[in-house]
Amino acid sequence: MSHAPAVLKNLEANDAAAIARLVDWLKIPSISTDPKFKAPCREAAEWAAAQLRELGFASVKLVETGTIGSDGKGSGHPVVLATSTPAASYKGPHVLFYGHYDVQPCDPLNLWEADPFSPQRKPADPGHTGKPGDDVPGERLVARGAVDDKGQVMTFIEACRAWKQATGHPTGGAAYTVLLEGEEESGSANLESFVRQHEAQLRKCNVCLISDTGMIGRNQPAITYGVRGLAYTQVTLHASNQDLHSGLWGGRCPNPITELCYVLGQLHDRDRRITIPGFYDDVRPISDTERKAWQRLCTETGLSAAGTLSKIGLPPHADVGESGYSFLEREWARPTAEINGIWGGYTGAGAKTVIPSHASAKVSFRLVADQSPEKITKLFFAWLESRTPPGCKWQLEDLHGGYGVTTPTESAAMQKAVRAIAKAAGREPFLIKSGGSIPVAGMLKSLLGMDTIFMGFGLDDDRVHSPNEKFELACYRLGMKCHALLIDELVS
Repeated sequence: MSHAPAVLKNLEANDAAAIARLVDWLKIPSISTDPKFKAPCREAAEWAAAQLRELGFASVKLVETGTIGSDGKGSGHPVVLATSTPAASYKGPHVLFYGHYDVQPCDPLNLWEADPFSPQRKPADPGHTGKPGDDVPGERLVARGAVDDKGQVMTFIEACRAWKQATGHPTGGAAYTVLLEGEEESGSANLESFVRQHEAQLRKCNVCLISDTGMIGRNQPAITYGVRGLAYTQVTLHASNQDLHSGLWGGRCPNPITELCYVLGQLHDRDRRITIPGFYDDVRPISDTERKAWQRLCTETGLSAAGTLSKIGLPPHADVGESGYSFLEREWARPTAEINGIWGGYTGAGAKTVIPSHASAKVSFRLVADQSPEKITKLFFAWLESRTPPGCKWQLEDLHGGYGVTTPTESAAMQKAVRAIAKAAGREPFLIKSGGSIPVAGMLKSLLGMDTIFMGFGLDDDRVHSPNEKFELACYRLGMKCHALLIDELVS
């Protein structure tokens, strides 16, 4: 007998309390990249661990990361690790649920409508219908971490709460391991060592489930079966041993800003293809099946380059990128090179006529399945060295990276997720890819051979990483139902 009706009834009855619990977690400023917030990060981890203990997960613990100090605490942020003991009769897969409790910095603060850690519940904007294709925001929580990723993690936790109330077991007898990271937004510096240290336990899991992605639109659910990888670097071009008077030295020696701009300006050719030799060697081609499926998706949903560009204030002719590929193909299946920041010299008020001694840039590459971040970084650095301006030298830093992932869509676990979402939403989910990167997925694939299902509930206009980040309550509720029904699929 299915417990799903009772579980869904519990979710409905617990709705107000589930929102209140999410608000409590969002109040904790768990900014992982800023050392000033180390204590709040631990507080956020402890809060999540307490929730899992309350629900009856076994062996819930905070695992220290980084260098362990005399106080027993790590230099990194702790990982929350928990398991649910499966029923003796359970024959399904062991699921690893991954999420993260850390959040992005909030700058610029002046653009927030309220304190980013004082969650605001806002009503739906006028004209909101909630129907597919609706571009008007619905009722929502506005706070840092609302959708990325505390709100999405809570969809799973609240589903477990409803199952606990219905059956006495947080996952209805299904085998789950929960891994909540505290450094996802700052490069996951300690995650690989954690995975290696806990490899024996993690190898018991058959598939990873992540809720940190999005849907096509309101009431248009999706499962993401592929994400891109990342290679992130910082490069500095050094010239003179001091800043120079531009009147006395201009035209006589290299200006690192000018030279750096000239070199980085050669990253793309006229077709906007990346010019680094060997860059495309391992790129997996887009299959005809995928290309047709994505074209059909655009037809069915009205998704278009012009429509997506208009949401960020750009005209249709701003649809630029690698020649020969559509806007979706460029995002989901093609690698990119981007200059994320560039600086040097004097940038203060007024004038200071100086030729700086050095200039720097942050350069990142979004990679597709089969590309190695280590290889791409080495190729990029060699490309820079081959273009070293006269009299200059490079300082090259590999900041971090991660592999891309593409998951088989025909797997049994994937099909269970498809059925769960279809039951919860009343319509089949779209199968999509994402241009973003989730390093843990590539890490689990490369180290453990584990595939990942991305079952996320965010929207394009949720302002992820930006001021006034939000999570719509309809998406929160859908996420809880989907996780609850996935458990039902697993134990049925």
